[in-house]
Amino acid sequence: MNVPYFRPSIGDRERTAANAVLSSGWLTTGTAVQRFESQFADYLGVRHAVAVNSCTAALHLALEASGIGPGSAVLVPAMTSAATAAVVIHAGARPVLVDCDPATLCMAPDALESAIVHWHGRQTLKAVIPMHYGGQMADMDALSDIARHAGLTVIEDTAHALPAFLRASTNQPWRKAGTLSPLACFSFHATKCITTGEGGMVATNDPELAERVRMMSQHGVTKPGWSGLENHGSWYCEIAAPGYKYNLTDVAAAIGCVQLEHADQFFQQRSMVAAMYAERLAPYEEFLELPVELNHRQSSWHLYAIRLRLDRLTIDRAAFMNRLKQAGVDCTVHWMPLHLHPYYRKTYNFQPSDYPVASAEWLRLVSLPIYPSMNEDEVSYVCESIGAIVMDSWRAVLSHGALASRSLGA
Repeated sequence: MNVPYFRPSIGDRERTAANAVLSSGWLTTGTAVQRFESQFADYLGVRHAVAVNSCTAALHLALEASGIGPGSAVLVPAMTSAATAAVVIHAGARPVLVDCDPATLCMAPDALESAIVHWHGRQTLKAVIPMHYGGQMADMDALSDIARHAGLTVIEDTAHALPAFLRASTNQPWRKAGTLSPLACFSFHATKCITTGEGGMVATNDPELAERVRMMSQHGVTKPGWSGLENHGSWYCEIAAPGYKYNLTDVAAAIGCVQLEHADQFFQQRSMVAAMYAERLAPYEEFLELPVELNHRQSSWHLYAIRLRLDRLTIDRAAFMNRLKQAGVDCTVHWMPLHLHPYYRKTYNFQPSDYPVASAEWLRLVSLPIYPSMNEDEVSYVCESIGAIVMDSWRAVLSHGALASRSLGA
C-alpha cells in the first residue's frame, strides 16, 4: 500500500465553482473574493476578513498595518515555519526568537516572559506572533496577558488552526483560533485544513486595520471621494502608500467558498483519524510519544506529529523515516527550528543552546499522514509499518543484550 502524506479533498462542487469563474471572463479579485471574505468572517465570528494570496502575505500585511518597521523587534516562536520570522525581516524589523512549550511545541509563556526581560537590543519590542503548532492552540490567555503588560501587539499565526478551539475552564465557552487577537492570519495552502491551492486570510474586528490590510494588498491603491476639482469616473484611483501585490483571485476564492462549507466536516474527519492513530499506536508508546490535546483545547489536527523516544530505539529519525518511506508511507518533519538554519545562525549568531526545548524536540519529530479522506485501512497500514520498525529495533536491543550477557559470562 502507498499512503501519501496528504491528499486534498477536492470534489465536483469545487470544480464546478472554479469553472463558473473561468467561464465568467473575470478571473482576478472580484465578487467571488468578496463572497469568500464575507462567509469566512461569518464562520469565524469576526467583523472583517481580507483574502490574500498566502498566509505569508497575510502576516506581512498584519505587521505593516500594526506599524511594524525598521527599529522594531517582534517576538516569534523558535519552532515555526520560515514565514513567521521572514515577514518580520521583510518588514525591516528584527525577529526575536522564543522557545517552545515541551508539551505543545507552541510558544511557551514563561519563555516569552524571559525573552522580554532579557531583550536588550537596539530595536524596540513591538509585537508577538504566537503560532498554533499542528493545530493545537497556544496558551493564548497567558501569552496575551504577558503581551498586554509589555505593550505588545498580538498577531496570531493561525495557519494550522481552522478550526481549533480553546476555553478557560469547563464552564466557559469555546473560543475559535483567530478570534483572540487584534489580527489573525490563516493559510489555505494545499495541505491546510481548507484549501484554495494557495491563499490566505487576515481576520480582525478592527475596521481601520482591515482597510489598511486591504489597501496594502493591492498596491496601496485607494478610491477617494470627489475632490471638488474634477468629477472623476469609476476608473479613478490614487496610490496612498507603496503597497504589495497580495490579492487573491476569484478562481481560488470560488474553491474556498465551497471548502469553507466543509470546514466542520473536515475537522471531524481529521479528529477521527487522530483518534484512530492514538488507539493503534498505543501499544508502541514505549518507543513513541504521541500528540495529545491538552485540557480545554481542541486541535484542528492539521498535523499528527509523533516524537521518537530515541534512547529506546537502535535507529535514528532518518533511518526510521527511510523505513517508513520504503514501506510506502510518506512522512515529513515540522520543522527544524529557525535558530538552527544557516541564515539565522550567521545573521544573529544563534546557538543550539539558546533554545534548548526546540533544539531537543525537533530531533524526535515525525509528521505522519493525516487528511480528511484518510481511511481506516490507511491508518492501520501506517501504524503496522511503524510497529514493524520499532519491534525490529526492540529485538535488536534484546539481541545486543543477550550477546553482551554471553560475553560477560565467558
